[in-house]
Amino acid sequence: MSDGFVIRSLEEIRFWSRIMKEHSLFLRLGFRCEDTALINEANQFYSLFENIESRANAFTAGTDPNVIRRFNEEVHAAAAHIWVFKRKVLGLILTCKLPGANNFPLLVDHVSREANYFRNRLAELNLGRLEPLPDAIIDENVFFLRIMADHAKFISHLLDPSERKLVEQANEFSRDFDQLLYQAKDLDSMRPQSQTVPLLDQFLDQNKVSVKSLRDFKKTARDLIEACRIKSIIHPLLADHVFREAEHFLVIINMFENSLTAASPQMKMPH
Repeated sequence: MSDGFVIRSLEEIRFWSRIMKEHSLFLRLGFRCEDTALINEANQFYSLFENIESRANAFTAGTDPNVIRRFNEEVHAAAAHIWVFKRKVLGLILTCKLPGANNFPLLVDHVSREANYFRNRLAELNLGRLEPLPDAIIDENVFFLRIMADHAKFISHLLDPSERKLVEQANEFSRDFDQLLYQAKDLDSMRPQSQTVPLLDQFLDQNKVSVKSLRDFKKTARDLIEACRIKSIIHPLLADHVFREAEHFLVIINMFENSLTAASPQMKMPH
């Protein structure tokens, strides 16, 4: 169990610390040149999470669990602080105190939700209170389906309007993931009665098909952007960023499918 705790903690921190670092960059790029205090704060968070990412990569599966537990606490504090920063920025945008800046309110809310997810995961790991499999399947999918729907909307709005075919494809993905999210929330509201193996298995299968399609679309868009073959204001790193998050969601879905198969003989029909 101690090895599993260390491995899981390091996997989460390695993935999400890079995401938090890149969020800092994207927010900074969206600020106006006169927003020096916000730019400096974003730069500080970039350095903070770059350091965390580097330290996480230096640890191994054999690291003392107590060392990792303390590291988790430190990273949890960093995630909480960047969450506060992101919510502050969102408040400034929504009260029209950053006119002319280029960060969408939904994007700032989106990155704050990911920071909150990250800090909650670290707290769960340290407490040893990860959700039971049926609850985790629904909750993780509700979270990530919304993330994927947001990504499609951002891509649509950051592509040049003249890229009509790609804009329409992004809009189609947005509609698809909105529908999947509504379905996931319906399954959520029906629990525990909805948490049967057949329903959860079909739920994962359906989501996996759509996430794979979106992942492939993101990969194509990333490659085209990097080759300067399409017109957009999408930073190449942002294109890679959203691609990696889709890949991460697929890893989670595959993990759930394997766990569900292994657990199905023991899982009972909920009362």
